[in-house]
Amino acid sequence: MFTRCIILSSLLLIASCATQPPGEFVPYYQVETHKPYDDVLAELEVAIAENNFRITGHSRVGKVIRDRGTKNFPEYDTIQFCNLTEAKTILLMSPQAIRHMPCNVIAYQYQGKTIIRTHLLPTDTDNKALNQFSVKMNDVLKKIVDFAAEE
Repeated sequence: MFTRCIILSSLLLIASCATQPPGEFVPYYQVETHKPYDDVLAELEVAIAENNFRITGHSRVGKVIRDRGTKNFPEYDTIQFCNLTEAKTILLMSPQAIRHMPCNVIAYQYQGKTIIRTHLLPTDTDNKALNQFSVKMNDVLKKIVDFAAEE
C-alpha cells in the first residue's frame, strides 16, 4: 500500500510539472460592468461593426430558456463575428488557426453584474508571424469588450 501511494504521488508530481504544448492554452479577456445588459449587447454590436467585423451568429440562450418557461433565468448571450480579410490572413499563416474562428464574445449576468468575455488568440506558437498577428487581433478583441463595458 505504501508503495502504491509513493507511485501515485510521483505520477501526480510529474504530471503537475509537465508543460503545456505551445499554442494549446486558449487565454481569455474578461471585464465586469454594472451597465444595463441590453446596453452592453447594443454596444457590442456597435464595437464589432466599427472594427470592421460582421456578426455571423447571435445566440440568446438566456432569453430562449425564459421563453420556454423558466422565469427569472438570467441573461446569457454569445455573439460570433468575423472579418474575411483577417480570416484569410490567419488561415494562410496557419490552417490550424481555424479552431479559433470565428471570433466570439459572451455576455451574461452574474451577481448583479454583466460579465463580458472573449477568447484571445494564442501568442506563443512556433510561428512568429502568427504570434504577431495574434497580438494585434487580441488588442482589437479587448477593445471591443472594453467599449461594451464602458459605463
